[in-house]
Amino acid sequence: MVIKNEEMRSLELSGQVGFNSLPHQVVRKLVSQGFCFNILCVGETGIGKSTLINTLFNTTFENEEADHYEPEVKLRSQTYELQEHTVKLKLTIVHTVGFGDQINKDESCKPILDYIEAQFEKYLEEELKIKRSLSNYDDTRIHICLYFIAPTGHTLKSLDLVMMKKLDSKVNIIPIIAKADIMSKTDLGNLKKKIMTELQSYGVQIYQFPNKDEEVGEINSSLNARLPFAVVGSTEDVKIGNRMVKARSYPWGAVQVENEEHCDFVHLREMLLRVNMDDLREQTHSRHYELYRRCKLQEMGFKDTDPDSQSFSLQEMYEAKRREFFKELQHREESMRQMFVNKVKETEAELKEKEKELHERFEVLKRMHQEEKRNLEEKRRELEEEMNAFNRRKVAAETLMGQALQGCSQQPLKKEKDKKK
Repeated sequence: MVIKNEEMRSLELSGQVGFNSLPHQVVRKLVSQGFCFNILCVGETGIGKSTLINTLFNTTFENEEADHYEPEVKLRSQTYELQEHTVKLKLTIVHTVGFGDQINKDESCKPILDYIEAQFEKYLEEELKIKRSLSNYDDTRIHICLYFIAPTGHTLKSLDLVMMKKLDSKVNIIPIIAKADIMSKTDLGNLKKKIMTELQSYGVQIYQFPNKDEEVGEINSSLNARLPFAVVGSTEDVKIGNRMVKARSYPWGAVQVENEEHCDFVHLREMLLRVNMDDLREQTHSRHYELYRRCKLQEMGFKDTDPDSQSFSLQEMYEAKRREFFKELQHREESMRQMFVNKVKETEAELKEKEKELHERFEVLKRMHQEEKRNLEEKRRELEEEMNAFNRRKVAAETLMGQALQGCSQQPLKKEKDKKK
């Protein structure tokens, strides 16, 4: 019998024992293991996804250029190892090649959703293994979806609304207005308001930066007010005054990427990399993956028990599911056997019917053959009778002719005898 004491007492230590170094131990362990971060870029071809990613991480990633003639949406995943000082980051970037380029866009969402769920499924399979190693597992779950919106100046496309609505329960979404330098500040502000209004009216839940933390609450509150981010990407260094900066140069001037007056790139990088990267990873695991995991386990027959109810046994549940599986298997086997028997009977009936038809046709042909045979026999007899009659007439004619010739030959002899007398 176990006696539990629900009260927890606070005690003071008379001296240092050393567990205050636990946070440093955790940090050292995490730094030695490294971190992973997976980004999904969703947007039309040529909207600037690759350029923005290169600008965010201040490097050039390998990426094949896509055209506008892809027959279907394809996902291209590339993984890189980055290091900043002592921190190692395993970065995976997933591009949606051909998104929005098809005339029929009904199937544009399916490959993206299937990919996200496939990564959840791989993680769940690793969790359910008897011998598992989640600490060394190569986590490929998507932590953030950067959704690129075309700067049309009007509103969201129907494809964007449908896509984001299907994604909001599976991944953290950050809407981004790409190539924001082609719009004025006034038009850009109006477009931001329209986008947020439409997202709220259609019930699309985008990622909200946590503002309850004392350290980052104020920063995140200001970042939430700037959604969606209007960004400009560029990997070119342009000389502005006496310094070189990332910018896009035009005949009328230059748009500086890291100038807060020109675009929201700095705020996007602040949110994504410097402040909320760990929260994005945590939200992916605790919210999106847990929702997928709960639904999957419920489909498998698992269920939670109330605190007052009796706890369940995994062995009993396994046996129950095993019996249910074998019962369903036997039912399917019986159904297939019955289906096979019915199919055999139907085939036998068809074969008998065809055999009957063939037999009837054979009898008809047999009768026709016998009839033709009788007709031929009758004709043969008639021909034989005609031949016999002809032969008789021929013999009679030959006999008469012979007699006539004999009579003619005897008359001259008789005349000669008479003359001699």
